[in-house]
Amino acid sequence: MHLSEIPSIKHTDSNNFFLLAGPCAIEGEDMAMRIAERVVEITNKLKIPYVFKGSFKKANRSRIDSFTGIGDERALEILKKVGEAFEVPTITDIHEVSDAALAAQYVDVLQIPAFLVRQTDLVVAAAETGKVVNLKKGQFMSPEAMQHAVKKVHDSGNSKAWITDRGTMFGYQDMIVDFRGIPTMRAIAPTVLDVTHSLQQPNQSSGVTGGRPEMIETIARAGVVNNVDGLFIETHFDPANAKSDGANMLDLKHLEGLLSNLVAIRKTVLAL
Repeated sequence: MHLSEIPSIKHTDSNNFFLLAGPCAIEGEDMAMRIAERVVEITNKLKIPYVFKGSFKKANRSRIDSFTGIGDERALEILKKVGEAFEVPTITDIHEVSDAALAAQYVDVLQIPAFLVRQTDLVVAAAETGKVVNLKKGQFMSPEAMQHAVKKVHDSGNSKAWITDRGTMFGYQDMIVDFRGIPTMRAIAPTVLDVTHSLQQPNQSSGVTGGRPEMIETIARAGVVNNVDGLFIETHFDPANAKSDGANMLDLKHLEGLLSNLVAIRKTVLAL
């Protein structure tokens, strides 16, 4: 598929990677609008095609007392408002078959979480909405195995599928990105590198996922050098107090510098 098929997406002729970015979860309207405004400003300046990301609910939490959301329809309304206010497409993840039709009324791209990407009913439900389906590679799956998830989308009559790599489990509490998988997955479908989730340190004894945000630029640079089609970066103006995944998110104040460097690398790679 071509990016221009997504409603409201801009800068599709810039030859840049595209960007999925925003907070891990929608915590409220003010925070979502604040983050979106800044990312839109940066991506317009750098001519990066941009999709605002925010989870309307978080179902895969380590502990029962972890933040899961502010209410499904309330969060989805905020995502819709962001899209309309800034004229950008939006993406959110879904966890149950019933989520697909609901979320499709509010956003432009439906994301299948990595732990659920083998769930046929969920993938098919997302595909049948006609929206773009972003399939996150399971931490336990090979790059080659993602062809089957993509085929489920295509066999459901939807040609609009992406793959997102978010690292592979390396031991019990660490993630590793195997860049050999990027060309393999790009041969199957447009491929995104989820930079921030690739730096998670899951399964901590505290029940709160850790992370290594100081490595964000290292992983992102390697992704761009290896020709990923898109980058996925969770960002927040106050990661330390974010209600979900704060340990591996990028501080919003660093986003422009990072993306400026990555755009320069992209130009160099394309010139080789």
